Amino acid sequence: MESIFLVMIFLSSIFIATEAYRSNSRTLQCSHGGPEIQFPFWVKFRQPHDCNSSGFELICTENATAIRFPSYGDLVVKSILYNTRKLNLIDPKNCVHEVFLNLNLSLTPFRYYYSVRNYTYLNCSAPLSNPVTEIPCLSGVGFHVYTVKSSLPVPASCKKIKTVAIPFSYSPYISDNTFGLGLTWDQPGFEGFTSNGHRHILSIDRGNSKVLSIGIIVVGLVALVSIKIYRSRELQKLKKDQELEAHILLADS
Repeated sequence: MESIFLVMIFLSSIFIATEAYRSNSRTLQCSHGGPEIQFPFWVKFRQPHDCNSSGFELICTENATAIRFPSYGDLVVKSILYNTRKLNLIDPKNCVHEVFLNLNLSLTPFRYYYSVRNYTYLNCSAPLSNPVTEIPCLSGVGFHVYTVKSSLPVPASCKKIKTVAIPFSYSPYISDNTFGLGLTWDQPGFEGFTSNGHRHILSIDRGNSKVLSIGIIVVGLVALVSIKIYRSRELQKLKKDQELEAHILLADS
């Protein structure tokens, strides 16, 4: 009987703790049809900062979800794929290579989703011949901007702007306001352990784990009190049975 009671208490503890975790892990959306926002991402003014991860703050703008990068500004969040950890972004200025040229991901928890290689941005006073193609959104009257492999020599009519590690050089066939703006991240709060030579990864959401821990502690205390009450009643019952048995024996004698 007591073992069944303890099992029921244990199952109740799991249920209550799970519900506490779920209630604190609800997804949000800035707008209908917008990306679902869940850990590690969070929305300013809608969720407490101390329960979320630094660098993953999102902003709800006019019917859009955005993320702010100190080195560039705001980029629109097109989608978030949590299973593959891919953040798909859109440049509202419609110039992906301006993002590539200025975005400093070393100041963020992100890195490019695609493989990167070094490309050099050139500012040239005269147009270059094929095979390189001018980047229209960075060029203007009297100057022409290109991306070339960093190993190529700089032409006499050009000045080097910067060499950066980016996913793609410019191509009129693949360049728009989204292509290449895929980022990934390392899950914050992950801890590893080894067993049998293999490494396993455990996800620990600090905010949710705090709620989960409090829930388990509360339920554990309730369970201990319940067990004490149960045992006290059992002892009282046993004592009454012993007194009754002693009374019957005395009456028989």
